[in-house]
Amino acid sequence: MTERPTDLSSLPSYRQPRRSLFSARKLALMASVVAGLGVAVYGFGPSPKPVDIFSSPAQAQVNNEVRKVERPAGFADVVERVKPSVISVKVNINEKVAKDDSSNDDSPFQPGSPMERFFRRFGGPDGMPPGLRGGPRGRGVVTGQGSGFFISPDGYAVTNNHVVDGADKVEVTTDDGKTHTAKVIGTDARTDLALIKVEGSSNFPFAKLSDGKPRIGDWVLAVGNPFGLGGTVTAGIVSASGRDIGNGPYDDFIQIDAPVNKGNSGGPAFNTDGEVMGVNTAIYSPSGGSVGIAFSIPATTVKTVIAQLKDKGSVSRGWIGVQIQPVTPDIADSLGLKKAEGALVAEPQPNGPAAKAGIESGDVITAVNGETVKDARELARTIGALPPGNSVKLNVLQKGQDKVVNLTLGQLPNTLEAKADSDKDGDRGSAVPRGTDVPKLGLTLAPANSVAGAGKDGVVVTEVDPKSAAAERGFKEGDVILEVAGKNVTNAGDVREAINAARTDNKSSVLMRVKSGGSSRFVAVPVAKG
Repeated sequence: MTERPTDLSSLPSYRQPRRSLFSARKLALMASVVAGLGVAVYGFGPSPKPVDIFSSPAQAQVNNEVRKVERPAGFADVVERVKPSVISVKVNINEKVAKDDSSNDDSPFQPGSPMERFFRRFGGPDGMPPGLRGGPRGRGVVTGQGSGFFISPDGYAVTNNHVVDGADKVEVTTDDGKTHTAKVIGTDARTDLALIKVEGSSNFPFAKLSDGKPRIGDWVLAVGNPFGLGGTVTAGIVSASGRDIGNGPYDDFIQIDAPVNKGNSGGPAFNTDGEVMGVNTAIYSPSGGSVGIAFSIPATTVKTVIAQLKDKGSVSRGWIGVQIQPVTPDIADSLGLKKAEGALVAEPQPNGPAAKAGIESGDVITAVNGETVKDARELARTIGALPPGNSVKLNVLQKGQDKVVNLTLGQLPNTLEAKADSDKDGDRGSAVPRGTDVPKLGLTLAPANSVAGAGKDGVVVTEVDPKSAAAERGFKEGDVILEVAGKNVTNAGDVREAINAARTDNKSSVLMRVKSGGSSRFVAVPVAKG
């Protein structure tokens, strides 16, 4: 063993006068903080007794400062506090549902479709949505497992709608291994949330829903019951917010990269304060397992929905009665808008609040009660969050003019069905006119009143050039063009005239209102020069 030198001046790096005992201790203290090495130093006075630097007031102050700026190496303290509030949810589906399910052996989405690739529900043994849970066929009972968490000491708990939908029996297992029977208080399919109640105690450990909005990059802890293994914790960060995964008009998911697997559905995503920032509900997974892309319902949405479910067992949403679509850059250009923002009204529903208030097809709703509307999804979420019967003020751009419309919200119907024409596409007959070519659009058009089953208004698309801009924007045979640049059209000449006017006004695209089946939409088509 090499002896420790007692005289630092004998070393090349210490060619300086001997320091005082205080200075030596200070030097050693600094070295221990920077390098994280050593537990004691020896003074250079008459006594060689070691001095414990970690018991000194100076070291204690340094440690406190370090704790303020550094993240903990682990999340054990947070997990120990919140894990008891998380439950495993097991459901049995009654015999009738089980029989109905027996024919559904595959995914409901077409192979290779965006929904099949991007969105895969999880919670049942096979990761399928309600009605497609796995389990033995023909035995009368289908079981599924998910997760949830208590939100109050008297046994109210949150999980996913698709976990308990159609359940004949619901059981929950708490962190201490005890099993309780639960009843479903209410569900909301549009946000995929459900509220259940466990009886028998008023002292359940519960979690608090966060009041704040998570930031991208924040830590997140996912706690749940993956693969039925019991309470498991994974960690990651918030990857994105405001995600639309094609689940519905109220999509506003938080994307996280904490590993989330089958059975985590309905479980909480915690922040480092131990508050629930979201409810895990979906994953992107080609294989069915975690690939680091999961989606959670924000706590702000959970609060609003759960409050209504607890109060009346269902959710009532405001409704203005319009079919809306996003404002794309091409549409914004054709309307003369500076920004591609707001919600474009494709068609107001007859006798709906919007139609009664004078809102028309082609209007752009830009604000609700003074708050700017960024896009169509934001309008749907904003209106849906307001109770029916409320009065709202809408800022609308109508035929190039800004106006304010006041209306009273109706109640969103449970089911919204598109109004279909009385004549189906197959009833148009075989004698379809050749129509007139509009080569710069790549369309061949015929007056609607000359095509059986097409109605009396507009012009029918009888042929689409597959290499044209119109084909790229989704035009197909049988579509009916009702308006071009805000003007009704009845023949190909009207369409040409509107296009020439747009070209004269130096617009790069022209807006058309197109009816496909029972619904309408606006399409911005580029205007060729010359």
